[in-house]
Amino acid sequence: MRIVKWIAALFVAPLMLAAALAQSANAPVQISEHVWVIRGNPNIAVIVGARAALVVDTGLGPKNGAINAEVAAKLAPGKRLFLTTTHFHPEHAAGEPGFPAGTTLIRNDVQQAEMESSGMDMVKMFAGMSTENRELLKDVALRTPDITFHDEVKIDLGGGVIAHLLWLGEAHTKGDELTFVDPDATLISGDVVQNATLPMIYGNGGTPTTWLGVLDKVAALHPRFIVPDHSAPGDGSLVEAERKLITEIRSAAIELKRSGKSAEQAGAEISAKLKEEHPDWMRTDALAFVRSVYQDPESDSQ
Repeated sequence: MRIVKWIAALFVAPLMLAAALAQSANAPVQISEHVWVIRGNPNIAVIVGARAALVVDTGLGPKNGAINAEVAAKLAPGKRLFLTTTHFHPEHAAGEPGFPAGTTLIRNDVQQAEMESSGMDMVKMFAGMSTENRELLKDVALRTPDITFHDEVKIDLGGGVIAHLLWLGEAHTKGDELTFVDPDATLISGDVVQNATLPMIYGNGGTPTTWLGVLDKVAALHPRFIVPDHSAPGDGSLVEAERKLITEIRSAAIELKRSGKSAEQAGAEISAKLKEEHPDWMRTDALAFVRSVYQDPESDSQ
């Protein structure tokens, strides 16, 4: 229960904001030739080809899902619609029932296993955060994907536009999914690469070590544009910035652990340093990630 409480504390503020700021108020912004983003919490990506469109993530609950599906339909009128999700948390996946019948849902099998084991528990937890969340998530039912894959599946959207749906390993969650768009070299990064905010590993997700391994694979894609879930889009330099941030927090936490400091003491010390260095960041509380470092068996061998 203690773990659930601190996870809920991390999620509640942004999700209440997401509920309050309907994504219908946000016009899609073009990021690259074939990729648009509906800014919100989370950001929703729409990739448009000559024959079909792919939407990445749904928004919190069917109402937001329907809003995002409508935007996608306007960007790609009359075209086939695909949908995928970056991970199993409700603001990313529980809006799926709001998408029209005939939408092809695709998800990697690791994420789907998390959805089946914990998806509805997460919906209930999020619904308990506020009255508005409860209404948005009322009677949500999570359906089985039409297509599942393990490492990669390629979706040909027509006109030379290919969406590579990728599972590269465990990071924020076990089933984090990334989407790389050719020929734009645009990466929809989920929570794996963010911009001016701290990483967080959810529950039984990945470890700091596995997250760094995923970032090595992401760097090999050489993305030009990055669309994170919960922060502003940016260029490919965000990948190295994420790697540097995780490496620095991890190294500092390992050193403090070896000196005998508790995770709470190390988290407070590292958070204070981050707040001083990045006063404009939306979140500088590193305790959750420091706890992950302390629990990571690979950290002891560094």
